[in-house]
Amino acid sequence: MPETFDLTTAVYTKTAVGQQEIQTRSLGLSPLVRRILVVIDGKRSGSELAAFLSGSGDIEEILAQLLTLDCVEAQVRAKPIVSPAPAAAAAVPTNEVTGSLSSEIPGLPSADSRSAKDNEMARNFMINSINSIIGQNMRISLVHDIFHAETTEQLRVVYHAWASSMSNHSMGAKRLPELREKLFKVL
Repeated sequence: MPETFDLTTAVYTKTAVGQQEIQTRSLGLSPLVRRILVVIDGKRSGSELAAFLSGSGDIEEILAQLLTLDCVEAQVRAKPIVSPAPAAAAAVPTNEVTGSLSSEIPGLPSADSRSAKDNEMARNFMINSINSIIGQNMRISLVHDIFHAETTEQLRVVYHAWASSMSNHSMGAKRLPELREKLFKVL
């Protein structure tokens, strides 16, 4: 990333320090700065995050503070985001031709063979497993992405972030094979 960039056009993601800060509040962030840290989801630009300030505070100062404390990372947005990007996008397979996130999961039947009821069951299973194993409100952006995935293809794209989140949690990692088997019956 270049050394100078526009803080309002960059897209922000939480770092491990930022995730830890949300849980522990050890850095003593002001309520306004903490609010911005909580809503950072890897999809919104600085100007989009400014909407959460309600007219109080300067988004550039807040983002600069979070960057300095290593709570967030900035990525310069090269092109508009077309599909929802899961938090663990680095581990998500992409289509080499289009560069878009892949919905390919080996061993699953065609997405066209899944019904709306199957999609609803898969969506509920993924959300409930995140909430019960990792904890409610711990992966809000992931739960949001799962909830808003309307088609089987969209659910399969979000699946990679779900699996990554589960594997990064001790109990989730232990139960992942069992959960994956149950999920694949409807995904």
